Amino acid sequence: MKKGKKILLITFIVVLFLFITGKIVMGNIVKNVKNISVSMPDLSNVQDGNYIGEYSITPVHVKVEVSVNNHQITDISILQHDNGLGNTAESIVNDIVEEQSLDKDAVSGATVSSKCILKAVENAIEN
Repeated sequence: MKKGKKILLITFIVVLFLFITGKIVMGNIVKNVKNISVSMPDLSNVQDGNYIGEYSITPVHVKVEVSVNNHQITDISILQHDNGLGNTAESIVNDIVEEQSLDKDAVSGATVSSKCILKAVENAIEN
């Protein structure tokens, strides 16, 4: 076998190995994320104001600002969202405000980011 073909074959094997390893790691992260519970804090005890909350699950980090007025969430701003492909999860904040609930299903294809956003909102209100 020529030297160029050997190098190409070795490169292919290494790339394939890295791809498979990455899929396994991401699969485990998503599986673990589904076990994280999110609960809606009691808003009757929350004073009007803006609250900052954060949450991270490798490789995603989220920081939000939650506005509360008259014991209701009136707005959620995503201040930071470090993610891979989870930008679509950001739409979940509209559902939270509309339904006044953190009992939301993850956005399809953005499970980790969805869970991070939900937990960041919960953390903001609880602090």
